[in-house]
Order: sequence, then C-alpha cells, then structure tokens
Amino acid sequence: VQLQASGGGLARAGGSLRLSCAASGDTLRSYRTAWFRQAPGKEREFVAAIDWSGHRPTIYSDSVKGRFTISKDNTKNTMFLQMSSLKPEDTAVYYCAAGRPILSTMRAELGYRYWGQGTQGTVSS
Repeated sequence: VQLQASGGGLARAGGSLRLSCAASGDTLRSYRTAWFRQAPGKEREFVAAIDWSGHRPTIYSDSVKGRFTISKDNTKNTMFLQMSSLKPEDTAVYYCAAGRPILSTMRAELGYRYWGQGTQGTVSS
C-alpha cells in the first residue's frame, strides 16, 4: 500500500484545515487507517484512527477530540482529517498510516505498517 498525504498548509488559530490521504496499490477496506503528527522537537503522536471494515470504533486523542474529524471515502480509497478550531499547538507534520493493529496497538506507531510521507500543518496565533 502506498499512501500520499496532502492538504497541509497555513491557518490561523480558530481556523480549519483539511488533510487527505490517498491510497494506491491495494484497497483499504481491510485496514485500519490513522493520522499521527510530529511537532518540532517532539515525538510523533497519535491523532485519530478509523476502521474501514466498521468493526471497531473511530478513536481520537484527547487533545483533538471534538475539534478534528476523521473520515473516509471508500470509492476514492482516500482518508481525510478535518481539523477545526485549530490551535498553535496543532502545528506539526501530519502523517497518515495504514495497518491491521491489534486492540493494544491501535494508538501506537507499531500497529501500522504503511506510512505516507507527511504534510506540514502550521497554525499561527
């Protein structure tokens, strides 16, 4: 599976950005896909994940819950991350990932085998 992230850019605090992650090489229907992010000087952290089979719930990190929405388009084999009410601390490189994590690894990098190249999202105050 090859993943291509796009849609990053610059937004003001309180504004919105929408990220996309297009997959090729395989359908995502049997995968769980996720967004992670890495801020300058910090480790990469989990943001949100969605299960394409629908067997497991969509989950979010506490820091983005209620502000970000993860979604998918089965026909386009593409995942999205709608980011609203942005804060300067949301500034990071955002990565999309796909895999078949077990329950204990759904929020962990090791649960995901395939990764996109990352897209920068910058929020100004």
